[in-house]
Amino acid sequence: MTVASENEIYDPLRRKYVARTPEEEVRQAVIQWLCGAKGFPAGRMASEYAFRYNRRTYRADILVFDRQLQPHLLVECKAPGVTLDAKVVEQVVRYTRVLTVKYVLVTNGTNVHLLRRLPDGSGYEYLSDIPEDLS
Repeated sequence: MTVASENEIYDPLRRKYVARTPEEEVRQAVIQWLCGAKGFPAGRMASEYAFRYNRRTYRADILVFDRQLQPHLLVECKAPGVTLDAKVVEQVVRYTRVLTVKYVLVTNGTNVHLLRRLPDGSGYEYLSDIPEDLS
């Protein structure tokens, strides 16, 4: 087993040590929260999930799949101190044009925005907590 240095943190979804950055620390905290407190199986989660949009490759910080292994929750992690403004939310919503998810969570480790896609697909509404049907 590889031993981490102080500059690395273990990502259980990628099954390897990665560079310890403020954003990565937020990502790992969210993974632990989703698996622990919210009961998501790690086997239905991916970090740094690559996808293509307009001939460019993007990466979703965390993607959670439903029981049918379809994308269900998209998580965007920012470093602490990064303001979760409209620009950040627009970035994530742009990702949902390819990754058709029902829920979006944006966090900087302190602030959290949770959104649910409206049933008609016309936009999103803000939620106060992760619904039961997510886990």
